[in-house]
Parts: sequence; C-alpha cells; structure tokens
Amino acid sequence: MSISSLEAGEARPGAKYDRLIAAAKAIPSAATIVVHPCDESSLRGAADAAEAGIIKPILVGPAAKIKGAASKHNIDISGFELIDTPHSEAAAAKAVELIHAARGEMLMKGSLHTDELMRSVTAKVGGLRTERRVSHVFVMDVPAYSETVFITDAAINIFPDLDAKRDIVQNAIDLYTQAGFGTLPRVAILSAVETVTSKIPSTIEAAALCKMADRGQITGGLLDGPLAFDNAIDKEAARIKGIKSEVAGRAQILLVPDLESGNMLAKNLTYFAKADGAGIVLGARVPVVLTSRADTPRSRMASCAVATLYANARRTRAQTAAA
Repeated sequence: MSISSLEAGEARPGAKYDRLIAAAKAIPSAATIVVHPCDESSLRGAADAAEAGIIKPILVGPAAKIKGAASKHNIDISGFELIDTPHSEAAAAKAVELIHAARGEMLMKGSLHTDELMRSVTAKVGGLRTERRVSHVFVMDVPAYSETVFITDAAINIFPDLDAKRDIVQNAIDLYTQAGFGTLPRVAILSAVETVTSKIPSTIEAAALCKMADRGQITGGLLDGPLAFDNAIDKEAARIKGIKSEVAGRAQILLVPDLESGNMLAKNLTYFAKADGAGIVLGARVPVVLTSRADTPRSRMASCAVATLYANARRTRAQTAAA
C-alpha cells in the first residue's frame, strides 16, 4: 500500500503524516548534515528525527552556539558529531564539502537563511548542481482531502519559464514515485482558468507541458492543464465545467504558475484548512530539508521522513546499478 492510500473518507488531522513517518522509520536512517542549527527549533527538529530513527545528524556550525542552544533548551546532542565552523556561511560551505566527501545523504537547514544555504548548494563551482533545475516541493497533509498533495514550486523559482517548469514537474513526479507515495501521479498544472488563452501565459505553458509529456519529455506522471484550482481538486467542480480527464478533481501534484501563487496556496491550506506542510528541495545531488521557525514539530519530522525515503530510494538504485 502506498503512503498516500487512506481509507475512504478518512480526514483525521495528521493521518497521512503518520503513514509517512512510519514508512521512514522502517528503513535505514539517513546520514544528515544539519547546517547551522543554533536555535531551539532546528536543534530539536534534528534531535527528534534522530530519536525516531529517521536521520543520523552531523551538526555543522559554531560549536559554542550550538552547545549553548542545546544546554539552554535541554536538548541532548551528546550522541551527534559536531563540526565547528565560525559562522553560517562557512557552515553551508562545509556542509556541501561533506556531501562531496560522501559523509551525508541529505542536507537539513538550521537557523541560517535559506538563501545562504542555497548559494552553496547551487554554486557553479563546488556546489551540488545536477542537470536539473533545483526546485521545492511542499508535501501537504490536508485533512479534508483524501490525497497527500504536492505543491511546487513555492519557495525557490520565482518566475519559472517553460523549461524550468518541465524540471519542476519532473522533480515532483520523481519524488512521488521514488519515495513510495504511489505510481503514475496525477499532475494538475494550475492557472486562473481551465481554457487556453493568450491573455494568461500560464495557460499556454500548461498546454505545452501536457504536450511535452505526450512526447516523452516528462515521464512517470499523468498531466492535465490548464486547470483552475477548484476543478483540479474537486470532482463536482470539474463535472460542472465539463472537464473529463484522469487528473481533474483528484490531483496529487499541483504545479503552480509562480512562487507567489504557490506560497499563498500552501499558506492558505496551512492556516485555513489546518494542513501540515513538509518541505524538501530537489534537483541537487542530495535532497535538502528546508524548515522554517513557523513549522510544527510534526512538519519537521515529516520533512525529514520524506527526504529519508527519497535518499533511501536513490541509495537502493545506486547499489542496484553497481551490482
């Protein structure tokens, strides 16, 4: 059974994350470079995930600050390796260096700014770039929706063009299939309307992405778009509009037009629909767990679980290829 499979009508808050975290506990924990964890939330998030058996943290940052935060908030880090660096920028650079040295399978953001970490990750020289565009996925547990829903990209790419959206979609599909959420995910390419019009460029890009999937330029998922949000996630709304597709009304991945709309959608679901949102960056050599001070402990744990499941799938594929 896939992670996202729930009994019909189940809407208990956190139910989907329960399955996600349980799946991560059932596999080997992932060596995780935790970058500049100098406050309570980032340290506790790493410690809780380690206690659950999901990650094996290596803490990188100013040792005195990290130890001081741990002591102040009564967090036991005695079992974790601690690598001293003078400041956050140096911590990010050292973390990337450790990934190159095969010391970790994933990165986890601490109390530094996201752009500080991502500058080191995306550096043209010495970074963790691949042929793919780096992108972010929110893995949302919305109590009122039967599916675990991905929202992408709401944190990295501000105004992605068509080529960037191709990578953003492919990154999300790969995460969905390789982390065990299921096979052939249903991808809704969102816009304000469900018809193609030159007045709204995102509708044209949506149609182009669907054709790219038809031609094998995007693989592993079922794409439909443009779709407005209502007919992407509500079967009745799709029926009223006369939309007939395998995606409309039951989407699992939502590709948003740009970062602003995606960020607002994710936050609306969090605060209005009481959803939990785990965050992960894809497209680099390793998955990157992006956390925020506003994240709940459960969201932090789920973010680690998603990244661990994905890292485990990558490890398994590499071992199979080498055999």
